[in-house]
Amino acid sequence: MLCRLCGLNRLVSVLDLGATPPCERFLGADELDAPEPTFPLHLRVCEECLLLQIPALITPEDTFTEYAYFSSYSDSWVQHAKTFVADAAARLDLGSDSFVVEVASNDGYLLQHVVAAGIPCLGIEPSHNVGAAARGRGVPTRTAFLDEELARAVVGERGAADLVVANNVYAHIPDIAGFGRALRTLLADDGWLSIEVHHAYNLVTLGQFDTVYHEHFQYYTLLTATRALAAAGLRVVDAELIPTHGGSLRLWARPDCVDAEPTSRFFDILDSEQQAGLHDVGGYLGLRARTEAVRHQLLSFLLDCKASNRRVVGYGAPGKGNTLLNYCGIRSDLLEYTVDRNPYKHGRFTPGTRIPIREPEAIAEDRPDVVLVLPWNLEAELTAQLSYVTDWGGQLVYPLPTLRTALGKPEVVGSQAR
Repeated sequence: MLCRLCGLNRLVSVLDLGATPPCERFLGADELDAPEPTFPLHLRVCEECLLLQIPALITPEDTFTEYAYFSSYSDSWVQHAKTFVADAAARLDLGSDSFVVEVASNDGYLLQHVVAAGIPCLGIEPSHNVGAAARGRGVPTRTAFLDEELARAVVGERGAADLVVANNVYAHIPDIAGFGRALRTLLADDGWLSIEVHHAYNLVTLGQFDTVYHEHFQYYTLLTATRALAAAGLRVVDAELIPTHGGSLRLWARPDCVDAEPTSRFFDILDSEQQAGLHDVGGYLGLRARTEAVRHQLLSFLLDCKASNRRVVGYGAPGKGNTLLNYCGIRSDLLEYTVDRNPYKHGRFTPGTRIPIREPEAIAEDRPDVVLVLPWNLEAELTAQLSYVTDWGGQLVYPLPTLRTALGKPEVVGSQAR
């Protein structure tokens, strides 16, 4: 295995999560007795360029042609996108003469706000089903994977973009160099590129191992993202820390022909990474112990619930939840079922662990003792949505970064931490 950024064979093991199925490959009832393919999930860091990465054992085409994730099912995520569009339009003076392109535009969760503002735009989305949902919202959407050929075609038809948005896609592309060149091709020489990507600082320092799954090929610090974009002729000139997905980076980049110096907050984030040891290989090696601690604590809690006849169900069926369930070996004996707002997942089963997925109303009807929230990064939104769990004395529990309760009796979780 060679580093996909610098091309050298100098990769060091950081965390081996075993072999798991692709996290968005939910099973139908008719597939439960069929073989299920699994792939090694082994996180490594490059000694030379420090890019965190896993082997590219599946392709984007395996995952994103027909996709189970619809962004608009998260109210907080839609609001986040709305705020971003308003702020970007003001910052960049976008208007009716501008052109905005979003790569991996999903179901139009973001570009619907661009359309509402009267700014011409185009979404590029490879998944047929979610792209159709975007068009249903009135968002112009092209069903395709972005590559240099498509970027040239878009520029030929519509002109170069004043703003290219690539939120939560930069980790999903194994061809870092080709994807970077395609982004640069889309962008006007005086344009802006905005990327949001989970910050590897939080992955490593907080033990957020569940963000590691086969659809995420690499995991960026500001240092490594800056190096990757520079190879495509793009210069990061600003960066922000944002709370989404348990802590993300928002990168602002421009073509390197633009004479612009990075902001002070860019250097502040670089400094925080260096202080955490992430500009050296050794800083990454503590992730294994943090990950094992989470597994032991969660399993201890669930086994205690089982022994005391306390029923536990899940909320959500996100990709990260499937990494957590498979690594911890949690199946329906410890988690009876989980629920999800996405109707696509109802009646299906989680990959690997085969836990049934039901509609959200099942929790209120069933009144379990404990609800384990798998999309823990949406804690504020989901704690409010699930406050009714206390009506029958139920407990709402979040597994990461440390096991904790949001509703109910906190001492029940706290006792397991000891």
